[in-house]
Amino acid sequence: MTTVLDATRVLAERARRARELVVDMAASPRGCHLGGSLSVMDILIAALERANRDEGTRVVLSKGHAAAGLYAALHVSGVIEENPAPVYGLPGSPYTGHPGPKVPGIAFPTGSLGHGVPYAAGWAMALKLGGRHGLGVAIAGDGELQEGLVWETVQVAVARRLGNLVIVVDRNGGQNDGLVADISPLPKLAERFTAFGCDVLEVDGHDLAELSAVFADDREGADRPLAVIAATVKGMGVPAVQGRAGAHYVTIGEDRAEKWKRTIR
Repeated sequence: MTTVLDATRVLAERARRARELVVDMAASPRGCHLGGSLSVMDILIAALERANRDEGTRVVLSKGHAAAGLYAALHVSGVIEENPAPVYGLPGSPYTGHPGPKVPGIAFPTGSLGHGVPYAAGWAMALKLGGRHGLGVAIAGDGELQEGLVWETVQVAVARRLGNLVIVVDRNGGQNDGLVADISPLPKLAERFTAFGCDVLEVDGHDLAELSAVFADDREGADRPLAVIAATVKGMGVPAVQGRAGAHYVTIGEDRAEKWKRTIR
């Protein structure tokens, strides 16, 4: 009998392997958005585990610049067979800097920030109208919440009683130009979602048991969207860049990549 601890260990090993792949992608000629791909990894691993056992659930990476993290998570979760790292960013490769529709497991390609949230809401609404089971899961960044489209979608989702919409905020505190707190702060974020009419959870975005419990909820009977504020650390898992704003986009050499991978736990 598989215990919760056993299941969490399996997911943790997937996350570790996926982080190694992201570091490999950072060593590609074009590099990758390393910091955000690492911070969102545990959220992706837990969300994809839900989607893998529930054909009605779709996971949309709204913070599409973390595509390297998504490709790695899809690979270690068994959704895509080939290792995306060796061909990431190469001409003709489907593994581009933002998620594209040619990659299995990507129902909605994303690029411009904010757009993935309404995609997930649309999926949740389609499920509800069709009387089908499942969740629309949008994974967004905290800097992304500066996009008005996110809040317009939340308002519509509340009005339509989309209890099967789950918006997870990868709250790593950073964005392209610096710290979110220095650019456009998000004080009382939980209260903000609550004021819009959402159910709200605040979780440790690196606690796979806690994240798995969130995605295990079928939300049956719920009529309020769920906003999950996941506290994360930019660059999580790689001590050399963990918590550093400069890890947003990184291009490194193969020697450094091998060194960093040896430190991932």
